[in-house]
Amino acid sequence: MSQTQMKKKNPPQTEEHSSLKGALASVFLVGFFIIFTWVGVYFLFLDRL
Repeated sequence: MSQTQMKKKNPPQTEEHSSLKGALASVFLVGFFIIFTWVGVYFLFLDRL
């Protein structure tokens, strides 16, 4: 009988120094949008008093 050799798949290689600059920029953009919205609603509330 012949033996079949199973090839082991290498796990996907990840970079050791992955950059999170895009994630940080996205978080800041969403945060600024939320703050701007809250400030806008607050001033709208003050205007209608």
